Amino acid sequence: MRFFGGWDYPTDLPTRANMAEIGYRDGVPMGGDLPLTDTSDAPRFLVAASKDALGANLDRVQIVKGWIGPDGKQHDVTWSGGRKVAADSKLPPVGHTVDLKTATYRNTNGEPQLVTVWEDPDFDPTLPSLYYARVLEIPKPRWTTYDAVRGGLSLPEDVTPVIQERAWSSPIWYRAGN
Repeated sequence: MRFFGGWDYPTDLPTRANMAEIGYRDGVPMGGDLPLTDTSDAPRFLVAASKDALGANLDRVQIVKGWIGPDGKQHDVTWSGGRKVAADSKLPPVGHTVDLKTATYRNTNGEPQLVTVWEDPDFDPTLPSLYYARVLEIPKPRWTTYDAVRGGLSLPEDVTPVIQERAWSSPIWYRAGN
């Protein structure tokens, strides 16, 4: 996964061959401090994620924003399968191809790579905040499902048999007034 924050990333950045070079040149990578700007423009974030070579395809990328206050907010910023965000602002599930009898799945849904530029729609330049990217794989069998199938046992009733693995970046910090 690559995750960058900046003020002027173009929306077509994911299509450019030198995307990472521009990410470093015009912004900060994950773990960095996003410097103040002399405008009140919202920051833009470049996130690029690729599936593990032996793993499941990707379902979605989320950017999670946190700040001092009652709660943070997560945004689904890019996803697979042509799904549409519902009226309640939630993205429908990707669906799954898990066969619980064999503890297998097919990589027929999801995408091997997801890349986008996202701009914070709720940016307040006076509010210190942090952003991090979270990537979710498509559903696949939980380890207890693999164990039950290998051992010829029934699936545990108190454990969900399917899981979505995820990875997350280090945060990018915005420190208002510094």
